[in-house]
Amino acid sequence: MLAQIKALAESLAPRLIKIRRHLHSHPELSGQEHQTAAYVAGVLSSCGLQVKEGVGKVGVVGELAGQGAETRLLAIRTDMDALPIREHTELAFASRQPGVMHACGHDVHTTVGLGTAMVLAQLGQALPGAVRFLFQPAEEIAQGAVWMVQDGVMDAVTGILSLHVLPSIPAGVVGIRYGALTAAADDLEITILGESGHGARPHEAIDAIWIASQVITTLQQAISRTQNPLHPVVLTIGQINGGRAPNVIADQVHLLGTVRSLHPETSAALPAWIEQIVAHLCQTYGATYKLNYRRGTPSVQNDLVLTQLLEASAEATLGSQSIQIIHEPSLGAEDFAVYLQHAPGSMFRLGVGFTDRHNYPLHHPQFEVDETAIVAGVTTLAYAAYQYWQSSP
Repeated sequence: MLAQIKALAESLAPRLIKIRRHLHSHPELSGQEHQTAAYVAGVLSSCGLQVKEGVGKVGVVGELAGQGAETRLLAIRTDMDALPIREHTELAFASRQPGVMHACGHDVHTTVGLGTAMVLAQLGQALPGAVRFLFQPAEEIAQGAVWMVQDGVMDAVTGILSLHVLPSIPAGVVGIRYGALTAAADDLEITILGESGHGARPHEAIDAIWIASQVITTLQQAISRTQNPLHPVVLTIGQINGGRAPNVIADQVHLLGTVRSLHPETSAALPAWIEQIVAHLCQTYGATYKLNYRRGTPSVQNDLVLTQLLEASAEATLGSQSIQIIHEPSLGAEDFAVYLQHAPGSMFRLGVGFTDRHNYPLHHPQFEVDETAIVAGVTTLAYAAYQYWQSSP
């Protein structure tokens, strides 16, 4: 079966490259993936899958029935949205949408998902159980997975697999990460409320700007002294708004930021820890505050058994020299974690880097991928899906 899967993937390579280039030329922003979804649905239907559109607002689900007695249901998730970035590559198939680009590789993800469906559909009666393909919108705004789950895509699913491209890994190499892959990402909003006054008489006012600066500095310093250094926390205030005039002491400052963490117990304690610091500083200097801590995307925690399955499948299809064990997690966020609240799963990194030129990072206007990576992704996912029912329940 391994040889058949590899042969099918190789034979599909020219078509898959055409699909990827079409998707790259016609990127769509989060929640607006209407044409992409229609294109995906058409390809899935041509392969004989049962297709449902409009799932998770503009997502697509393709059901591939198994021929065996297996009751476990495997899901494979890929995302479809692009970014509000103006492309600066010189590719013949560069984006035709001004200011919109597939700079995070979701065109590759979608193509790999379609290729995997094509391969598994051709296995026919050899497929032991059913596979549900999830083509998700709006990953870049961390909403699509929630929409999909709300529409029932995880009903009866017993395991889920996914991938994300990585230009720092060469094409043909698969990155495997055990445990935490990405961080939990939460939103932080703080308003410091003081009292305005004349800029020449600060003692008669409560300076919200100065207090806000104390809040920012103390939060940053306190991480290194009060948080476990083996459980990393990143707190970034990315936007500050306050003040009315250069000679008027500000009575209000608005802070917006992001909070990243890897360990669930650390994540759970962060809202109270932040509020304790803000409350103490405001009380000390006579201000009041408003604090809104919004839970965002949880951390992707790769399941041990399914990660072993991905590693074994990649080694079988690509060779042991094409496996890279990733020793450190990313503090980036990935809403694949939402699915993991409903079933165990694992995500691998698909190398798309060139070996003979500079590789621009994700979200860069000159980001490019080595398209030979597509077949590597398809064979890894297709063989992992076929082997899924051989793994421990």
